[in-house]
Amino acid sequence: MNKQDLYVIIFIAIAIGYGLFIASAIPQEIQNVITIGDLVRLFPNKPALVEQYAKSYIRTAKKQIKKILDVDDAERTFANTAKALDNLERLSDLAILSQLLEVLELLSPVKAMRDAAHDASIKISQAFIDMFSDKKLYHAFKAYVEGNAQNEELHAEQRYFLEQTMIGFKRGGLELEDEMLERVKEVKKELASLTLDFDKHIAEDNRTVELTKEELDGLPDDFIAVLKQGSQGTYIVGVDYPTYFPVMQQATNSETRKKMYHAFNNRGYPANEELLKKIIAKRDELAQLLGYQSFAHYELEEQMVKSPARAVEFLNDLIKRADAKEAQEFQALLKDLPEGVILTEDGKMQPWDFAFVQDRFKKRNYDIDEEKISEYFPVEETIKGLLSIYESFLSLRFEEAQIYGLWANDVRCLKVFEKDSGQLIGYLLLDLYPRPNKYSHAAHATVLAATYDKDNRPNVAISVIMANFPKGRGNKPPLFKRDDVKTFFHEFGHAMHALLGRTHIASFAGTAVKRDFVELPSQMLEEWMWDRDILKLVSSHYQTGQEMPDDLIDRILAMKHIATGAFVQRQGALSLLALDYFLEGADKDVKQIAQDVQSRVIRHIAYAPDTNFYASFGHLSGYGSKYYGYLWSRVFALDLFYEIKKHGLLDPVIGKRYINTVIGRGGSADPDNLLRDFLGREPNSDAFFKDMGL
Repeated sequence: MNKQDLYVIIFIAIAIGYGLFIASAIPQEIQNVITIGDLVRLFPNKPALVEQYAKSYIRTAKKQIKKILDVDDAERTFANTAKALDNLERLSDLAILSQLLEVLELLSPVKAMRDAAHDASIKISQAFIDMFSDKKLYHAFKAYVEGNAQNEELHAEQRYFLEQTMIGFKRGGLELEDEMLERVKEVKKELASLTLDFDKHIAEDNRTVELTKEELDGLPDDFIAVLKQGSQGTYIVGVDYPTYFPVMQQATNSETRKKMYHAFNNRGYPANEELLKKIIAKRDELAQLLGYQSFAHYELEEQMVKSPARAVEFLNDLIKRADAKEAQEFQALLKDLPEGVILTEDGKMQPWDFAFVQDRFKKRNYDIDEEKISEYFPVEETIKGLLSIYESFLSLRFEEAQIYGLWANDVRCLKVFEKDSGQLIGYLLLDLYPRPNKYSHAAHATVLAATYDKDNRPNVAISVIMANFPKGRGNKPPLFKRDDVKTFFHEFGHAMHALLGRTHIASFAGTAVKRDFVELPSQMLEEWMWDRDILKLVSSHYQTGQEMPDDLIDRILAMKHIATGAFVQRQGALSLLALDYFLEGADKDVKQIAQDVQSRVIRHIAYAPDTNFYASFGHLSGYGSKYYGYLWSRVFALDLFYEIKKHGLLDPVIGKRYINTVIGRGGSADPDNLLRDFLGREPNSDAFFKDMGL
């Protein structure tokens, strides 16, 4: 045991023995002057501290609730009731710790830390459920809304908060009889634990496939060289994203692709199949307790789409429009099938062959080799190019800062400044490369919301981008694939939303918007990657430093519509699957539903009955029935993108308008109003259908 460990144990022992309050790492009154040291100290670095912080902050949060309750109704104000509740929910030590633990559970390489974060997250979720399901708190808030708030001078954001909070209380069951409300609380707590376990099983599923050198034919030598050696000259191939997708696109052996496909699409299985069934049953019970027809009806009521019926109608319309396009795409693929690709008896392609066939099609018909294209996207230079885009369009300045002491040594930190004022507005942590037990997808997380302090000064926000991009191979530095660059643009879009969506009400800050709107900024920014000038700006060959040549850009741009029909079918199928799982009924055959939806929607790709991809469909825990939001928000994203493109994708004037009317307002207004404010008209789907070639 080293001295630091001993000091931590002694401190904890003293704190327990004397009941000392564990101080906040960043008190609210100094959140506008956070340093790099403060940022590092935010993250607990010992499992024991996680438990102690959680216990202490839960006690403090309960005292904050009591302070709200102790105010006499006649003395209630927005500050001592509404804002106090908002601070507790988003800016309190407990709220910030909850976000920190989410990051550590997803990213920490230390199992003890991930387990501690997981257990503490469950306790914190349950504590918040208890606090916000307290009828005394509801009646206190209601007394203010119906009393003093009627005469207090409040701005529109504050009024909207009162309205949304009252809706939230009612949707949470606070007007139910006590016995039924207690059951609602129990079910919510059970769901908090189940969904966290579902996510954990996906993150910690590190299954591999053992393959011979011959079975890896088609893969570059430098790719094979970095694989772990197995017994008798074999290779251990993981199903992490940077390994799985190159194998599926380039391995010439169909059996190899089949093995990888089965391993990848059985992650989380069988444990998560049972968990998913329990989640479905509990969510259905919750909906029934709250008086809703189904969990999907409950969730979608407060979204832009308003109802499952409208979501299904929207999806079916898109799928119908995409079917003819997808049929054309499939026939084009069939004209020159690679050797070894054999269709099923009913003329469908095996799912493990699709990426390989598409890759060969692009090479033969467009002279596109994604491996070669990646040579123009060395990670360091591409990130510089990307940052320069945001600096121009959003009038920002980025500065990389040295940082030590976080969960992994390769985590990077960017300081984000407003260009004109020089004001530090936030920190952005980048965790870009895979490691065992790390969250396997790409995502953004808010640690500290973008808000104003009591003196109307901007507080410093903190965000994290996590990804699993390929590391360097042989004498090559880390290189982005085109899809990786698009992914980075996407997650950076979320981060910009989080850092620039500064509101007075913390509950509205950044990405705290309706779920079927949250993907709009990120998907819109993906479109920058289909612009010639932008491709030149972010590309730089890792050997020569030359930007991407015009003839290659021409071929890339010519491919934009080659698989849009298949894309809409796949996204539509996943969206309908999520809806079907959470429509009426507690007892669902999750495997049969998955097979039925895919067979109905995806016309030319066979379903593999011995796979269980839903066990690793992580959006089922977080997004629930709202996965349709990706397609829904993409329609509006393209409407906004083409409006911006009229002015210029680097134009700071239209960028400022975009901040002021859309992302800068967070969730402080209805998304329909934000869209109308920016466009100056009603949004429509014309740009979407034109852009997708449908």
